Amino acid sequence: MNNKQLQPMSDIAKKSGTVGVLMGGTSAERDISLKSGGFVLKALQDSGVDAFGVDVTENVIEQLQHMKADRVFNVLHGRGGEDGEIQALLEVLGIPYVGSAVKASAVTMDKLMTKRLLQGAGLDTPAFAEIKGRDDCETVLSKLGLPLIIKPVNEGSSIGMSKVENAGDLIPAYERACQFGTVMAEQWVDGAEYTVAWLGGQVLPAIKLETPHAFYDFDAKYSANDTRYICPCGLPDQQLQSLNKVVEKTADVCDLRHWGRVDLMMDAQGRFQVIEVNTVPGMTDHSLVPMAAREAGLSFQQLVLKLIELTLPAELSDD
Repeated sequence: MNNKQLQPMSDIAKKSGTVGVLMGGTSAERDISLKSGGFVLKALQDSGVDAFGVDVTENVIEQLQHMKADRVFNVLHGRGGEDGEIQALLEVLGIPYVGSAVKASAVTMDKLMTKRLLQGAGLDTPAFAEIKGRDDCETVLSKLGLPLIIKPVNEGSSIGMSKVENAGDLIPAYERACQFGTVMAEQWVDGAEYTVAWLGGQVLPAIKLETPHAFYDFDAKYSANDTRYICPCGLPDQQLQSLNKVVEKTADVCDLRHWGRVDLMMDAQGRFQVIEVNTVPGMTDHSLVPMAAREAGLSFQQLVLKLIELTLPAELSDD
């Protein structure tokens, strides 16, 4: 990304008014959201933006009604913050906010709905099935085979996920996941894992993920020191162009706005299989979007301000 596309930071800070950073929340990703919010808030304040943090609680409607903000930077991960709920409240209150609108947020938070949308658009995604109870497990095994990845449908950060390589491990994996609601099974894809950030209509440099863990789980994402992040990802130009086209089409099909992140696997045939779409990516010191932005020439502060700039009316953004 060419830095010339970004207005001077001081100009954006002046035009942005007062910015409320929504963080915390009540989902299983609360701690990660608080960490993301802390980084975003510091970056805004260090850039001269009049910003304040809001630790969102169960009284979210009251909090938003009394919050005096010209716009919002939403870093609420998971349910309540990434599923269209907070977006709908902000729409009703007429407060501009960073991120995708209600429909895109609701669809992409639901992994089953996302995969059905991807399939309908002709995008490759691993075969999957909903597990509605223990009695479904045998049917799922016969339909999808092994290995499988079992995951809650409405959680992020790999919470509640398990890789299943033996039939006897499926029910325990299902029971672990169903603590977080609806559960799905997905065919395991053996191959390289990539994550690609999308920012303001542009695809940022892809990151290849390598971990000694069974998969890129919660620990690998947030605390492990042996996870490898390879950026540039090392793909030949032709494959990289193919990957970027898949990400562009995914962003378009899911109707992403402002930013997002697409997680993919490259299968044995060299096809890029879309795994998940994230509309409120992490913004911690281990997070992937800031890493991709750095490779594209944007500092963390510039990334945060670019996202704020995307919420400005066209007449202010173009000045």
